[in-house]
Amino acid sequence: MSNILSPSILSADFWKLGEQIKELEAAGVQWVHIDVMDGLFVPSISYGMPVIASIRKGTDLFFDVHLMIEKPERYIKEFVESGADLINFHLEATDAVEETIAQIRSYGKKVGITIKPNTPAEAVEPYLELVDMVLVMTVEPGFGGQKLIPSCVDKVPVIRRMITEKGLNVDIEVDGGINTENVSAALEAGANVIVAGSAVFKDDIRKNVEGFYSEMGYC
Repeated sequence: MSNILSPSILSADFWKLGEQIKELEAAGVQWVHIDVMDGLFVPSISYGMPVIASIRKGTDLFFDVHLMIEKPERYIKEFVESGADLINFHLEATDAVEETIAQIRSYGKKVGITIKPNTPAEAVEPYLELVDMVLVMTVEPGFGGQKLIPSCVDKVPVIRRMITEKGLNVDIEVDGGINTENVSAALEAGANVIVAGSAVFKDDIRKNVEGFYSEMGYC
């Protein structure tokens, strides 16, 4: 299972968004993480389908769309049509988990489920056979630039063990406060998809990506 860097455009300069996405591509990035916030499930409001559709026109990057919205099942079709390749939604945001998974699958897209810091690792176990990814939030969702909560990383080996015991091929993504100083600990815990925002977009994007790749074992 390969290690993947998925930079979060929540930390990008939206005045230069297209330019910065091209910088990611030039640095060898293949995924981009897209945080959608509704002001209800989390306090902040970010962006939605029009922004995703706009950047989809200019890049072939894999769109890792993270829905931090109430009742995500209401909008799956719209996010698919906007260009999502993988849709992550929060277990805490809906009572229709299996139905939402099935809806995403019906469009031929990859599925992720996400848990907040206070949700135990065991909450994902009933759905592991149904998904492609589990996203473990390592900060409280809703704001960029937060510091990683170390106890959240402790969930990763628990989930990785459950995945291994079931003989599954499921990615584990971590999101929140990840930088080149702590990414190796997340990887050692069993994560293989790394979301990083300000640690990628602050200052020199190419240099920052190279720093992550060095820590993540890229040649």
